[in-house]
Amino acid sequence: MSANVSPTGSQPTSTYDSAFLKACRREPVPHTPVWFMRQAGRSLPEYRKVREGIGMLDSCMRPDLVTEITLQPVRRHQVDAAIYFSDIVVPLKAIGIDLDIKPGVGPVVERPVRTRADLDRLRDLTPEDVPYVTEAIGMLTRELGATPLIGFAGAPFTLASYLVEGGPSRTYENAKAMMYGDPELWADLLDRLADITAAFLKVQIEAGASAVQLFDSWAGALAPADYRRSVLPASAKVFDAVASYEVPRIHFGVGTGELLGLMGEAGADVVGVDWRVPLDEAARRVGPGKALQGNLDPTVLFAGREAVETKAQEVLDSAAGLEGHVFNLGHGVMPSTDPDALTRLVEYVHTATAR
Repeated sequence: MSANVSPTGSQPTSTYDSAFLKACRREPVPHTPVWFMRQAGRSLPEYRKVREGIGMLDSCMRPDLVTEITLQPVRRHQVDAAIYFSDIVVPLKAIGIDLDIKPGVGPVVERPVRTRADLDRLRDLTPEDVPYVTEAIGMLTRELGATPLIGFAGAPFTLASYLVEGGPSRTYENAKAMMYGDPELWADLLDRLADITAAFLKVQIEAGASAVQLFDSWAGALAPADYRRSVLPASAKVFDAVASYEVPRIHFGVGTGELLGLMGEAGADVVGVDWRVPLDEAARRVGPGKALQGNLDPTVLFAGREAVETKAQEVLDSAAGLEGHVFNLGHGVMPSTDPDALTRLVEYVHTATAR
């Protein structure tokens, strides 16, 4: 049982009654809650200062640094939730995969996974592999008090894409070649990654995370039929594995307008929507029984205060009939974003939606 869950299966009132968790549960809220993907990151001068000279993966393994970075946007922007500072490849690194995050490139895998023999390198993940996660979340939940902490992980398809390609890709030719040409190996790879991902989320929930988000960043590269056949079972396995904790489960991908219904079907309580699909249309595609998260275009933040507020109001208007809505960007905060624009956006959404 999660440290964030009471014996009755409900979370302590300190976070349980937060606007963020209420919206995830599709309950009435005092205002529309706001948080931003990549809110803890390069857009903040204080982040750049504490990360100076420290590699990304090293940063993710230092509880003191993780705690400070995770708290920075909460202090600055007054967002309604914190998101645990980490990277989607951390669990892969923790089980011994030789990879690094190279500045300006992203995760690079020394020996890509291309054969059945390569699966042997993907062993199970245990809490002992990531003690820094448990320690950091313990520190964070004490500091955050009533502000919920979101844990996260990369979805099996996106992790598989990095592993098979050996790094970022725009075409995913190696991953798709395996998916189409050796579907049994592909299924076994995603199943193995689902177990690793689920274990990583469990560590975060048991340490005190109030919600979790599964990032399937590259799922938008797939046709719906391929997603249903070759990806959905593994994502569903992850969501099923953490269902008993009764924390909200969020599912997000980029360019996934045609997949929104399937992503909800995988088991999410909240479906993240990028900026390409209006929220009222997204609700139609997802169907009833799910909250939605999103979906301001991140580039709007460069357009000036009046334009930001106009576009933010369009998002709020589109979300007016939703069962539950968490305001977010349609993707992560861009590194050159003015932090003050984010602070003003949070204030605007809170004021405009105050009940």
